[in-house]
Amino acid sequence: MDIASLVGLLLAIGLIVGSMLMGSAPMTAFIDIPSMMVVVGGAIAAAMICFPLKSMLGVPKVMLKVLLNKNEDVAELIKQIVGLAETARRDGLLALESQVAEIQNPLVRSGIQMAVDGSTPEMVEEVLRTEVGAISTRHREGKSVMDQLGRFAPAYGMIGTLMGLIMMLSDMSDPSGIGAGMAVALITTLYGAIVANVVFSPFAEKLGLISKKELIGMEIAIRGVLAIQSGESPRAISQKLQTFLPPQQRSVE
Repeated sequence: MDIASLVGLLLAIGLIVGSMLMGSAPMTAFIDIPSMMVVVGGAIAAAMICFPLKSMLGVPKVMLKVLLNKNEDVAELIKQIVGLAETARRDGLLALESQVAEIQNPLVRSGIQMAVDGSTPEMVEEVLRTEVGAISTRHREGKSVMDQLGRFAPAYGMIGTLMGLIMMLSDMSDPSGIGAGMAVALITTLYGAIVANVVFSPFAEKLGLISKKELIGMEIAIRGVLAIQSGESPRAISQKLQTFLPPQQRSVE
C-alpha cells in the first residue's frame, strides 16, 4: 500500500471537512445532491466522449493502483540479475533454464527464456521493448483519463453554478431567499474544485510518477538480460545497472 497517497488523501479530506465543521454554517449547507450529480456525473460523461468505454471502466482499477501501489525494489532486481549472470558465467547460459520459473520479474523471465531458447539478442530486445512500449501506452492512457477528469470537474462546477444563478435570478419575488440560493449555486463550484484537486489531479500526477519508476525497472531488466546473453561479467553488469540508482543506494563490491 502507498502510505503517502493514502495519508495525503485522508489529510486533504480531513482538513476540508474539519474547516466546514468549525465554520458558522451547518454541515448540511455543504451537501447538495444535484450539485454532486452535475460535477461528478458531468465530468465522467465528458471523459466518456474522449475515451473508449473500456478505458472508463478501468478508472476504479487505476485509482486503486495509486493507493495500493508497491514500488519494485530496484536494488533487489539488480541483485537478482547479477545472480543470474553469475550462474550463466559459471555454468553456461543454458543453466538458467532451471531457474526461469523462479524469476519474479516478468521481463527478466521472458528475456531469459528467449535467450535460453536460442533467440538472437536483437530479437530479445525487440520483443522486450515492444512489451515495454505497450505497457507505457496503457500507463499514459490511464493518466490521461485522470487528467481529463481533473480538467472537466471544475468546468462542470462552474456550469452548475451558472445554472443555479439563472434559476435563482429567474425568481426574485422573495429577496430573503437570495442568500440561500446563492450559497446553493456556489456549492457546485466548490465540489468541482474539491474533486479535481483532492482526487483526480493528484491521482494523475501519482500515476505519472509510478509509471516513470516502473519504466526504469523495465529498462534495468532489459539491459540486464541483454548483458547476460552477451556474456558480460557479473561485476560489469552490476556496475552498469547500478548507474540507475542514486549514489547512496549503490553497493560497493
